[in-house]
This record gives sequence, C-alpha cells and structure tokens, in this order.
Amino acid sequence: MKNLRFKDFFWCPDLTSTAGYDAIIQYLSDGKRTCKEVEDFMKARASIEERYAKDLLGLSKKVCGHNEMNTFKRSLDMFKLQIENVSLSHLQLAQSMREEAKKLEEFKEKQREARKKIEQLMDALHKQKSSQFKRTMDSKKAYEQKCRDKEEADQNMNRNTNTNNTKLVEKLHLKAQQAKQNAEEADKLYQQNVINLGKIRDDWLKEHINACEIFEKQSAERINFLRNTVWTHLNQLSQQCVTSDELYEEVRRSLEQCDVQEDVEHFVNLRRTGEKPPAPVVYENFYTGQRSPTGPPPTRLPPPAVRRGPLPDPTQNNRDDGRRSFVEDDEYSVIQY
Repeated sequence: MKNLRFKDFFWCPDLTSTAGYDAIIQYLSDGKRTCKEVEDFMKARASIEERYAKDLLGLSKKVCGHNEMNTFKRSLDMFKLQIENVSLSHLQLAQSMREEAKKLEEFKEKQREARKKIEQLMDALHKQKSSQFKRTMDSKKAYEQKCRDKEEADQNMNRNTNTNNTKLVEKLHLKAQQAKQNAEEADKLYQQNVINLGKIRDDWLKEHINACEIFEKQSAERINFLRNTVWTHLNQLSQQCVTSDELYEEVRRSLEQCDVQEDVEHFVNLRRTGEKPPAPVVYENFYTGQRSPTGPPPTRLPPPAVRRGPLPDPTQNNRDDGRRSFVEDDEYSVIQY
C-alpha cells in the first residue's frame, strides 16, 4: 500500500486558496500543544514524586520501635533505613522526570524555530501569489474591455465606410486605431502578468512541496519523540517499582532473621530481677500467738449457752436454813465464758 504524503493531498483548485496549507499548520499547532501538555504532565508528576519523597524522608526520621531490642530492633532499624532509601530513589526519579521534560521542551523549541522559517517564507509567497493573481485578473478585465472597445470601434468604422463624410470616417478610423493599440497594450500587460503569476506559482509550488515534506518529517519526529518520552517515563516508573521492591526485600530478609524466642530470652537475661517468688503472708492469731502458714484465719465461735436450773422454792429454803445462799445450789450457775 502506498504511503500517504502531505505533498500529494493538500492542494486546492483555487490558486489563491490556502486551505491545504492551513490544515497542515493547524495539525502542527495541535502537535505543539500536545508537546506542551506532555511536558507539563511530566513536570507535575515530578513535583508529585518530589513531595512524596520529602514526606517519606520525614517519615523515616520519626521514632519507630525505639524501645525494642535485639533482632526485632535491628529489623525495625533496617525498615527505617530502607524507607529512607526509597524516598531518595523517588527524589532521583523526580529529577529524571524533569530532565525528560527539559529534553521535550528543547525538542519543541527546535521544531518551532525550524517551522518558523518555513512559515515566514510561505506567508510571503502566499501574499505575493495573491497580489499577483489580483493584478492578473485586473489586467484580464482591462484587456477584455479594451478588446470590446476595439470591436465596437471597428464595427462603427465598418458601418460608416460608404459615408460621404470624410471627417467622420477619418475620426472613426483614428478611434479604431487607438482602440486597437489600447487592446494590444492591454494584451501585453495581461500576458506579462500571466507570465509573472506563472513564475510565482512555480516558486510557490516548489516551496509548498518542500514545506509539506519538512512538515511531514517534523510530524513524524514529533510523534516518535513523544512516543519515546512516554515510553521512557513508564520505564522510569517500572524501574522505581523494582528499586523499591529490592529495598523492601532487604527489610524482609532482616525480618526473616528476627527470632521471637531469642528476643524474649534477651529481655529476660537483660532485665531479670530474681528467680524466687515472694513467700505467702501467714495468719497470726492475736489471742494464741499461733501462726497459720496457710489458709484464712479460723472463725471465732460464740461462747456455749448454759441453761439455768429451776428456781428454788424460797419457802423450803427458809425452813431449812434461813441464811442459805442461792449460789450454793448445785443447779444454779452464772454465765461462764
């Protein structure tokens, strides 16, 4: 299949039309805008990476596991170190992105300068072509009018050929001669303008083809450059993922070396306070002075209840011995403790 080329498909039937050229210029302007948009995107992404890297670097400086010890402390120290390294790698990534954006900016400026020269030349040719075309069309109109004037003068002279008025015939003859001369001069001017327009057209055709080839080449270079820029950008992001994973792998290796039992034993050996627990508190009886090694103090029982015997008959006692005390009764007692 034949490749489609700018120089084959951007012509117009109207000599003064610039529609084909304008379409190409618009395409180049859109491409320039795309370059600017990609450049701004790269710069914005670099700023994001830089802010993220600085925040991550600040985070890596914060206290994390300061009171830990032994193998797990080493793992946490490695964790913070690699987070710091990840932040530094993101800073490097941001710098690389800015460098790519700078290359794109330089490429865009280089194309703009090259295109500017071609556009200035083409604009001058378009103005020259348009001006000469107008002069040619004006001279054509003047030529056609002079030709009509000549024909009219010839017709008037022919109509009055047989008239006896010599002065009129001579006047018509002079007028016809003048009209013929004017027509010939207009014809020469018209032909000269057509020749000049032809030369300008040839120059314009040559430069138009040259401009189409240059603009087509620039378009191909722009697309290829942008394609490679985006490709490189993605490679940078992929490499950042690989770099981060390698740094994280160092942390994982350190965590694999973390021994839980060893850390527990390390703490025991470092902070041990003794191997014997405290003795139990014993119970000491206040009344007996006896000590019970274990168990709660015994419950204090109330004194035993002593029942009184029946009251003696005072009449009988008086008969036997008037001085007998109730205390001496065997069945009478006081409360005992």
